[in-house]
Amino acid sequence: MNPEYPPRNNDASRFGTEAFYASLGRAFVAMCAVIPLLFFIEAVDVWLGAGLDSAAGIIPRHIDGLDGVFFAPFLHAGFDHLYSNSVPLILLGTFVLAAGVRRFLWSTLLITLVSGLGVWFTGNPRTVVVGASGVIFGYLGMLLTRGLVERSWWNLAVVLLVGLLYGWQLVGVLPTDPRVSWQGHLFGLLGGVAAAIIFRRPAAPRP
Repeated sequence: MNPEYPPRNNDASRFGTEAFYASLGRAFVAMCAVIPLLFFIEAVDVWLGAGLDSAAGIIPRHIDGLDGVFFAPFLHAGFDHLYSNSVPLILLGTFVLAAGVRRFLWSTLLITLVSGLGVWFTGNPRTVVVGASGVIFGYLGMLLTRGLVERSWWNLAVVLLVGLLYGWQLVGVLPTDPRVSWQGHLFGLLGGVAAAIIFRRPAAPRP
């Protein structure tokens, strides 16, 4: 008898195991917990007139707007903007987080940097850019690319699901609406592709 190591039911990366479903469930709960925080920040900004968008958003090619690279994903241009970002952030973030907390944190940091700096270098200097859509497009790019580079049935299934649900949003990387930062979408997507390659899971050794 040759028992598997590690045991199947303890492998969170293997579809169908108890550990896999537990990891997916924890990731979903964690991403759901992020949304109330974003609504709280938006409520403070709107109801108290805190002016957080102009103070902590990305102002392209202005030094005093460079710190927005880190703060802008937590800010939104009104509740409608936040509502539109909430569902894709939960869904896509769940699939990214389920693959591991450390990979999720490093990937999110890389996506935030690539998206934010891309906006800062190429955006309109007369605008203030806020919102989590750059991170969302990063998660989209990461999931689509991860299915190819890791070559697992589960990741390929996620690619299919994400493509069906959000593939049409890839048009957002084009300058179709002057009110939307297509640069944040484009560079976020590229950051996600890079994260999927840099932080890919090592191939499992063959028995």
